[in-house]
Amino acid sequence: MYIGIDIGGTFIKYGVINELGVSIEKASIATNHTKEILFADLVELVKTYQKKYPSIVGVGISAPGVILKDGTMQTAGSIQSLYGANIKELIERECQILTIVENDANAAAIAEQWIGNAEGIQNYICLVIGTGIGGGIVINGELFQGAHGRAGEFGWMLVKDMPKTGSIETASFNQRASVIGGLCFQYQKELKRHGINEVITDARLIFKREASGDCVAEKVIANFFEDLAVGLINLISNFDPELILIGGAISSDAVFMQRLSESMKEALSRHKSLAYVQQYQIATLAPTKLQNDAGMIGAVYQVHKKVQKGIRK
Repeated sequence: MYIGIDIGGTFIKYGVINELGVSIEKASIATNHTKEILFADLVELVKTYQKKYPSIVGVGISAPGVILKDGTMQTAGSIQSLYGANIKELIERECQILTIVENDANAAAIAEQWIGNAEGIQNYICLVIGTGIGGGIVINGELFQGAHGRAGEFGWMLVKDMPKTGSIETASFNQRASVIGGLCFQYQKELKRHGINEVITDARLIFKREASGDCVAEKVIANFFEDLAVGLINLISNFDPELILIGGAISSDAVFMQRLSESMKEALSRHKSLAYVQQYQIATLAPTKLQNDAGMIGAVYQVHKKVQKGIRK
């Protein structure tokens, strides 16, 4: 058995997961952003589970940010105190147990290969749409992390409307097609152009307004789906995956997935080269199967694969 931990900016979710990827038990605690306290919390919960379940052989940890193979966290999302920290080193030293720390979006992607919608798929991409956009790339059955652990930072891609001066990240996938940093942000910007100052942090409100005939919402949502479709086409062109999985809470909305699929098909039909090869085969689109537990399940899967190969440290 394994310990799975998913470190988020607000909560740390953790639990015990068996060799089939099934959670035996799970719980959560608030994330303390003071490094020393956070470290102490992690060590305590690992040691507690080690005593309760002597058969535990590894720890898989999912965390935000750019994480190097040796466990060093170059970045850590909103948890500033973890920048430059090494949780893998900490747990292995204090608890004497094999530990892997994986980027949360990468962990979510690889979890789908184990017990999700990518079972049996060797080449696929997982695009996680939330506050920003992240994801994971699986090539020949293995997670591709890039030379510096930054592969899958899809939100950094440039989509359109690059400014002549200033930050070009205003044209990024993050600011055009994520839920909070993209859709909500663009809607607020468009409202300001109409003299309305309103803070919007719930995309569901924008979709409701679109349904009621709000022309601003209609324009922004149309651009949102178009930008997502452009991003998907770029990923298909660069990686030729068998499958693109869409993750994040919004992916559980069947209407959203249908509209995204229609937008991608429409964009593909207007891309001469891709429209031609589409008659043979092209990536399909599907939602992720695993939601809240995907991070810790995916991180545990990375440990499980090492244990299966006889690697225990």
